[in-house]
Amino acid sequence: MSPELDRATVLEDTAGAVGHLAGICFKTGPPTFTGVELEWTVHDAADPARPVDRDRLRRALGRHSPVTIDGASPAAPLTGGGTVTVEPGGQVEISTRPRSSLAALIAATEADIAELTAALDAAGLVLGHSGIDPWRAPRPVVETPRYQAMRCVFDRRGSAGRTMMYSTAGLQVCLDAGEPERLAERWAAVHAVGPPLLAAFATADRHAGRRTAWASARMAAWLAIDPARTRPVWSPARPDRDPVADWTEYVLAAPLLCLRGDGPDWTPPAGVTFADWLAGALPRPPTTDDLEYHVSTLFPPVRPRGYLEVRYLDAQPRREWTLPLAVLAALFADPGTTRAALTAAAPVADRWHAAARYGLGDRPLAVTAAALFDLALMALPRLELPAGTHEETSRGIRRRRAAAERGHR
Repeated sequence: MSPELDRATVLEDTAGAVGHLAGICFKTGPPTFTGVELEWTVHDAADPARPVDRDRLRRALGRHSPVTIDGASPAAPLTGGGTVTVEPGGQVEISTRPRSSLAALIAATEADIAELTAALDAAGLVLGHSGIDPWRAPRPVVETPRYQAMRCVFDRRGSAGRTMMYSTAGLQVCLDAGEPERLAERWAAVHAVGPPLLAAFATADRHAGRRTAWASARMAAWLAIDPARTRPVWSPARPDRDPVADWTEYVLAAPLLCLRGDGPDWTPPAGVTFADWLAGALPRPPTTDDLEYHVSTLFPPVRPRGYLEVRYLDAQPRREWTLPLAVLAALFADPGTTRAALTAAAPVADRWHAAARYGLGDRPLAVTAAALFDLALMALPRLELPAGTHEETSRGIRRRRAAAERGHR
């Protein structure tokens, strides 16, 4: 057993796991910070269908390379403080530091993107502009015990797992959980607005050189993997459930995806859930560290990590990433706007499949997206963006609103 596991607290029973989850997954308080994680496919500038291997990425990223592709790398942060990771299919991701000012977050992230883009450009590489690789079929680029175990488990259910791992790129927005008395409403609202915002910002309709018949083939892949780890935690069918209880039930019922060990094979026994592990299904008892690692292998559209990690958006082209970020920040800028967003989106809160399949071609989703954009525009001044950024953002949201309007005519 590794020293890391030796130092962790052994979980004797379900009560211990429940208590630990309650302490780490919803950190409440006045909503202050916003963060963003941006992921892109990476392509040869001259031939976007050409494979890009691990060594080429390592050379391009230099001292910013994560240790998964260069064990000797210092993994130095970028200019704006963001860190770089490389995903299984060679997708590159920037994870920002959360900031209390949206303007500061945008400025720092743009500086990071500029530095990353320059490094890739010098190596003849460019960032993709959509939520799924338009040119190449899924293929592994980075192999680790975690990724190998994921592939093995996902393969039991079909090819969607490989598509997700090797071909997709998302945009994640991180919002504070909020004050205790507002948590349930924010939790419900961030889920409910998911389908209309997924539809409005879908960019993944072409994969491996052909049309997919999906507005977001990225989300289609996620939905097809394993409902026990990718379905939404909150459901409009049970709108009044306590978020902590809902999440705890979800975590304990999910099958293990990785079982860490000293060797290269981390593939777990099929069907063993974390609750089974607590009940003695495996040779050793789980630890708090095992529980936190298990949580990192769950991929619902919204994942609580102390804050609320919004995972349902496709990667956006160029600077368009600021628009869904601003829309979500505006919708959650004050309780009244959040409540209005929840009211507007509640009737379509379960239309995840329709959003992925049809995007704004689904009339109820298009109508709701337009209403949410109206709310975001009204709340936008609360974000206190610089005049130029405010105007650029307002224009972009109005453009997206016009697209939603066309979708429901």
